[in-house]
Amino acid sequence: MRILSIDYGKKRTGIAVTDPLQIIAGGLATVSTSELYDFLVNYIAREPVERIVIGKPLQPNGQPSENLQRVQQFVNRWRNHQPQVPIEFYDERFTSVLAHRAMIDGGLKKKARQDKALVDEISATIILQDYMRSRSNRQS
Repeated sequence: MRILSIDYGKKRTGIAVTDPLQIIAGGLATVSTSELYDFLVNYIAREPVERIVIGKPLQPNGQPSENLQRVQQFVNRWRNHQPQVPIEFYDERFTSVLAHRAMIDGGLKKKARQDKALVDEISATIILQDYMRSRSNRQS
């Protein structure tokens, strides 16, 4: 089963997913946040998903960011209507910075780096990679 991650934004949300063996994380899509719930329900109907990891928006000092309330509302809705697929928070601090760094290191031109949808998808991938790494470290 796959693990899916979400970089939840006010307007757009980046989504990443693992392969079925949970070895590799890759970007899946960027969707309008208003369409996120339906997108996930449809995706999970086609692909088995073990769990969802959603970035917990915190400021660098650990305090909640202004987006946390929206994320919490989405998580509560998911838990109430889709309890068969657990959703959990994962610290997303600095993922946007890391996404931009990955884009630069990958040789993307400035115009491509300004694509906010791509940044969101890469951020979701970084959240998922970090989650998988931390889970692997806990199991070791």
